[in-house]
Amino acid sequence: MHRYIIKPLLLMIPSLLIVSFIIFSLARMIPGDVVDMMFEDQGYAQDRDEMRRKLGIDKPIPIQYIEWLARMMSGDLGVSLWTKQPVLDEILARLPVSMELGLMTISFALLMAVPIGILSAVRQDTTQDIAARSFAIGGLSIPGFWLGTLVVVLPSIWWGWTPPIQYVAFAQNPWGHLGQFLLPAVILSFASAASIMRLTRAQMLEVLRQDYVRTAWSKGLQEKVVILKHALKNAIIPVVTIIGLQIANVAGGTVVMEQIFGLPGMGRFLIEAITQRDYPVIQGVNFTLASVIIVMNLVVDLIYGFLDPRIRYS
Repeated sequence: MHRYIIKPLLLMIPSLLIVSFIIFSLARMIPGDVVDMMFEDQGYAQDRDEMRRKLGIDKPIPIQYIEWLARMMSGDLGVSLWTKQPVLDEILARLPVSMELGLMTISFALLMAVPIGILSAVRQDTTQDIAARSFAIGGLSIPGFWLGTLVVVLPSIWWGWTPPIQYVAFAQNPWGHLGQFLLPAVILSFASAASIMRLTRAQMLEVLRQDYVRTAWSKGLQEKVVILKHALKNAIIPVVTIIGLQIANVAGGTVVMEQIFGLPGMGRFLIEAITQRDYPVIQGVNFTLASVIIVMNLVVDLIYGFLDPRIRYS
């Protein structure tokens, strides 16, 4: 059991190092120069060189990476090139918004996917099953950003109503705060729900054909008991794995949804930083998101091992 926990923790170290290198490299590959944007084609060459020296971007790329990595390991993600505020403070102020949107998205996806997947498997090849599979195809095919844009634009054209895009803190108006997250979370959950539903259906169909399930039916047990107690208990184990994969998809989707619905989270902060070529913010936000995804996948692996002892002790 201890080896099952320690091994993924040790594997996190090289994973984070590789992620940090990729993030740093991609940030430097973005076209444009932050100093040129600051001066707006004004200022002398020596002024630009002095600004690059102050910002620390005049050194060779490998030196910049090593210095950034050393600071990051001590908890210092740097300072924004534009706001002059510590990147860590900016992230901590916005991370709860993204976490709330992500948790609501995963919750809605599970609430939709698992019951629909069970119903689709139990009622195979019926109208309910066809409708469920159509929902899955639609959820995987329709881009979330396109659907989010329609939800904002079409109601304003047809009925003169737009979703609330002015952020309201929970302490000011709890219901208004939750209502602001409702639409983006539901829209973002469609793709995840489609994937989870398809896997739930496939696993349920496989389990329902097992001998022990047929034995439960032959004993005269109620359908509810057979489905929930015997079939679902074993079919749900592989579904846990795909939840870990969906965390990365949700994290990527929040970047667009926060921009569309005006949520001051990490995604919106990242887009602003990319527009301004704010390298410390780009690196800090991406590394934080990657770290959250890696940690959440580790948690999912641990839950998977807890549910299935064969994995835990193998």
